[in-house]
Amino acid sequence: MVERVLQAPSQYWMLIMMWVRSSMAYPASFFLMLFSSMVLTVMDFVAIVLMFSHISSFGGFSLPEMGLLYATASMTLGIADLFTGSIERVGERIRTGTFDAYLIRPVPAFLQTAADGFALRRLGRPVQALVVMVFAFSRLDVDWTVARGIMLGVSIVAGSVIFGAIFVLGAAFQFVSVDSAELANSFTYGGQTLTQYPLAVFGKEIVRAVTFVVPLAFVNYYPVLFLLGKPAPLGLPSWIGLLSPLVAVVMVALASLAWRGGLRRYRSTGS
Repeated sequence: MVERVLQAPSQYWMLIMMWVRSSMAYPASFFLMLFSSMVLTVMDFVAIVLMFSHISSFGGFSLPEMGLLYATASMTLGIADLFTGSIERVGERIRTGTFDAYLIRPVPAFLQTAADGFALRRLGRPVQALVVMVFAFSRLDVDWTVARGIMLGVSIVAGSVIFGAIFVLGAAFQFVSVDSAELANSFTYGGQTLTQYPLAVFGKEIVRAVTFVVPLAFVNYYPVLFLLGKPAPLGLPSWIGLLSPLVAVVMVALASLAWRGGLRRYRSTGS
């Protein structure tokens, strides 16, 4: 078991490099798709900028603060989508029976599914998020310390892991309900749209749901509140953003259990 875990990174790397070489066979096409991906995703932030042409703050956030919230939401989803987003297509393979091929190869089915059709063009989302983040930090007065810098980096990794776990949970559910990819998308891509705005504007019920049910608030909202020195909602402690790595570990454990349960239930085509 330990040996398989140690081999997993190298196996996954080999799989994605196969797809990367395939995509780079046509470099002009790749860079055009990468650019179009960046343009399409940055339009959400353009809408925020246009909104701030009429207001000075939204939910207690200024434009640079909103930029940081948007950038962290977009970057975490972008990283998760890059490395695990392909797993949402598992329902199609279950329906057609091609998932069987993954079970007879000497590489874990999870790695094969996550790397299936690896699209390097998905880098467009995290790259444009990085540009927005630089813009935000250039206009924010943050008292930077080593601890705050580490906290920001760890929270981005933890947020990406949380989104990745949600991708896996959605894929695992497709072993039960094959045509349910859009349900998972409502929590991943829909979750990114939700978390790019101050959650307090959605009401206490939504904040409770994304804190205690589907912990999207730990992707970026609570860490950003801590970084900016803003109070947390619902009377929660201001340091709750520091719990993002713990939430990520819990989500990974749940996703692992769900994926294993789906594999045990799988009975080839029609299951």
